[in-house]
Amino acid sequence: MRLLIVEDEKKVASFIARGFQQEGYAVDEAYDGETGASLAINFDYDAVILDVMLPKRSGFDVIGDIRAKKPTLPVIMLTAKDDVDARIAGLNAGADDYMVKPFVFAELSARVRALLRRGAQENTKLMVADLELDTATRIVKRASRRLHLTLKEYALLEFLMRHVDRPAARSTIMEHVWDLNHESMSNVVDVHIKSLRNKVDKDFCVPLIHTVRGFGYMLSAETRSQITTN
Repeated sequence: MRLLIVEDEKKVASFIARGFQQEGYAVDEAYDGETGASLAINFDYDAVILDVMLPKRSGFDVIGDIRAKKPTLPVIMLTAKDDVDARIAGLNAGADDYMVKPFVFAELSARVRALLRRGAQENTKLMVADLELDTATRIVKRASRRLHLTLKEYALLEFLMRHVDRPAARSTIMEHVWDLNHESMSNVVDVHIKSLRNKVDKDFCVPLIHTVRGFGYMLSAETRSQITTN
């Protein structure tokens, strides 16, 4: 999962970013409305956390641009304005939710998770064959055996499970699982896939993570001989 934080107070942006990174999200930050709008429109994000009072362009302007291009992208607005008119203006501009500063990070995180579930129109459990991932508890099991994953392994597996039976290019995986500030090495996806395979597939008869040669990877319950892209 990849989030965008548009907040001009860098300490606040860093505080929010660290919290979500510790939960396994990839996070990008923008400190003015112009940059925030550009990132939101030109990159794929699962949700945006958007301040109202921003340099160059206001949060209301930014959400107008977002809604014109990406009408279903979840957006939570943040502001120091604790009045009814400000909240109504934010919601009328297209925000899905609204939080007033100061806030407790745990509540912001819970609201983001709720929006992601609502947008996906699904329950909290992802299932592929005997592999189960619970996005609420972040517990992963295969054949009822709990698998202990790192934050990045979890994020990678969640992405693959949300795109089951669909080949994903390495560049696409990088874009969704790592943030813009990541110092990428050419084989970073391959390294993490290898580590993930050791936990998800190694002790089981049927492999679920498949290599799509010259392209990327795919998670599928189909056998290797049935996957024509291999």
